[in-house]
Amino acid sequence: MKKLFTNLTFWVLTAITLGILLGHFYPEVALKTILDKPIKFNLWISEFEIKTTFSEFLSSIFISIVKLFINPIIFVTITLGIISMGNLKKVGKVGAKALIYFEIVTTIALVIGVLVANIIQPGAGVITDTIKGGDISKYTKSAGDFSWWKFFWDNVTLQVLVVAITLGVVISNYSVRERVVDFLTPISKKIFWGLHKVMLLAPIGAFGGMAYTIGKYGIDTLLPLGKLMLTVYITMALFVFVVLYFILRYYQVNLFKFLRYIREELLIVLGTSSSEAGLPSLMEKLERMGCSKSVVGLVVPAGYSFNLDGTTIYLSMAVIFLAQVFNVHLNLTQILTIIGILMVTSKGAAGVTGSGFIVLASTLTAIKVIPVEGLALLLGVDRFMSEARAITNFIGNGVATIWIANNEKEFDRRKMGYAFGHVEHFEDIKTDNLR
Repeated sequence: MKKLFTNLTFWVLTAITLGILLGHFYPEVALKTILDKPIKFNLWISEFEIKTTFSEFLSSIFISIVKLFINPIIFVTITLGIISMGNLKKVGKVGAKALIYFEIVTTIALVIGVLVANIIQPGAGVITDTIKGGDISKYTKSAGDFSWWKFFWDNVTLQVLVVAITLGVVISNYSVRERVVDFLTPISKKIFWGLHKVMLLAPIGAFGGMAYTIGKYGIDTLLPLGKLMLTVYITMALFVFVVLYFILRYYQVNLFKFLRYIREELLIVLGTSSSEAGLPSLMEKLERMGCSKSVVGLVVPAGYSFNLDGTTIYLSMAVIFLAQVFNVHLNLTQILTIIGILMVTSKGAAGVTGSGFIVLASTLTAIKVIPVEGLALLLGVDRFMSEARAITNFIGNGVATIWIANNEKEFDRRKMGYAFGHVEHFEDIKTDNLR
């Protein structure tokens, strides 16, 4: 019992369950306003907002604190990784390989989403009058404003990534690199120490996130679009347990053991509907299981913006779903056009709140055959599918890092064996003792 009550996974699961019960039976408590207006912060290392309702307040507080760690961790990890790598050609090679991997895998996800949506046809027979719509004006207004330059300036993580890579490359060419390593290494340890303490608050964030979702939208809102939700969840499960399974199997890494290894982070992402909540901890665990610091530092932050497998599946299925709802027959050319547009625009669906809907609005506006007003049908149920998107994105970035680390021969299989064996205090184990 003592081991159970000191297990973070147990408390996160308990919090999710309690959040569902509170939101369902006492929605007025979950949605009680405790602040007059949201509190917004805009720091260079983090941008976040503290929400007004009781449940949102708990969730946003936790996510905001975790966000404070994301960019410092990315900065020190990438800078130290590039300096320790020494070979700048290898840095460029890893970066290029990561981008190629992202494009190939997200394209596979995109095609799978289109194929499954056309086979199951979740939008066929949907009566729009039974679905509670919403205001989509803010998304359609922003649809024409998207630009890669704006995306870069709105995405703090990408800015930190560029600064860290530049600094790492510059320092690698000077003799002061050893002093920089000696300076940043203890800072890195302190940051991760602080992160471990913050993760103890994960049950609070999971409780708030789930209570808000159920309290605001209610389980009843799932019924009219239940077929779409079921199709999305099944498709993402197939992508994870088939596509990602074989990607890891290529290097003889067991997907199920990896998922068990990151189960706490997966539950946190599930409860908060945000992959950001588990991102710093994922980076640390990937290092512990054998991926080199340099590969983790380059691939995970870049993947957060460009390797959005779950989001890509959802976007492709949402477009096909709306076409079926409005009885719009898409020919092969139009489907290929949708795939081509989403191959580019889906890469901008991270780091900015509501960007997924903006991407959908941009896509519908571009193909000009599906009413953009149809997005209102998805607003009520979108929150329930955000968990699946976040978890799939999260797992996909972990798998990408492991694959590239193996491909670059920057993976220690002995560490993986110890990590999957749940050895505690792994940071104290010396490599020499792993023989």
